[in-house]
Amino acid sequence: MTKVLMKGNEAVGAAAIKAGCKYFFGYPITPQNEVPEYMSRELPKVGGTFLQAESEVAAINMVYGAAGSGGRVMTSSSSPGIALKQEGISYIAGAELPCVIVNMMRGGPGLGSIQPGQADYFQATRGGGNGDYRHVVYAPASIQETVDLIMEAFDVADLYRIPVMVLGDGMIGQMMEAVEFKEPKKRELPEKEWITTGTKEERKPNIINSLYLEPDELEEHNIRLEKKHELITKKEKKFEVSNLEDADVVCVAYGTTSRIVKNAIEDCEKEGLKVGLIRPITLWPFPEEVFDEINENCKGLLTVEMSMGQMVDDVKISAKGRWPVHFLGRSGGMVPNPAEVVNKIKEISGGAK
Repeated sequence: MTKVLMKGNEAVGAAAIKAGCKYFFGYPITPQNEVPEYMSRELPKVGGTFLQAESEVAAINMVYGAAGSGGRVMTSSSSPGIALKQEGISYIAGAELPCVIVNMMRGGPGLGSIQPGQADYFQATRGGGNGDYRHVVYAPASIQETVDLIMEAFDVADLYRIPVMVLGDGMIGQMMEAVEFKEPKKRELPEKEWITTGTKEERKPNIINSLYLEPDELEEHNIRLEKKHELITKKEKKFEVSNLEDADVVCVAYGTTSRIVKNAIEDCEKEGLKVGLIRPITLWPFPEEVFDEINENCKGLLTVEMSMGQMVDDVKISAKGRWPVHFLGRSGGMVPNPAEVVNKIKEISGGAK
């Protein structure tokens, strides 16, 4: 299969179209502008619809409408724009509608900067909207993995009737790498009998809504949603691990930060240090069970992020007090470098052997 050199944002659009996306609604914001630019050019060629909304709030509500009619639909934005979409995301989750949401994160809070960041972890995994809802969160570490996860995201969204977020940092969107567009693993997807396409006088109207005025009905709805979340937690976790059995230190990192950490681990191994890695690919559901594979003599865990410390909370929960959890973070668009990670690993382990 031929590989193509592509910018990350354009690869997102190409993968979405290959996955059958026919509708895109968005609004410009750096560093993801090439996604809507690509979709505006390429989506009409396959009979799809691109529409630049008047705002992020409008865009996510257009996603709600298109998803309700059964179409494969995507929106993309960056951190402040995703913040504006949170109410709509909660509505979509409450109405059990499938869609794909791409966030190319930048530094914050507020308008922050246009440089890469990972400070939207809380927003993505805890939900910035109201209510007891969840959505699947993928965190790719390369453009190839971004392509693969975008295509899988549409199937997962349809299978569970749930929003799926692909969470990249600004580097994923702006770097260029060679990618190939492989056929995704086929899933058995149910018919969309719930969509609003007109009754054609053959059935009762389908109602798509997230409003339940009776408390017992809303509680029943929330219980059903939670059962779905439990099923996703059981079946959809993704992660990469290495050298957990005899590691002196285990690093935990996601996205492009994990690539920096891998370079640091190689440097440490040259000096005789045994360092493991846990790379969550799904941030929700978080792969907490994999922490049980860490050897009991490990001296500590090191969470590395482009934030002031957000995933570190999930690492502490997963560690269950068995090992000390350390943190190394850069913020505001600053990126950790391998030397910083190596020095922190040596500090935790007591130095090179």
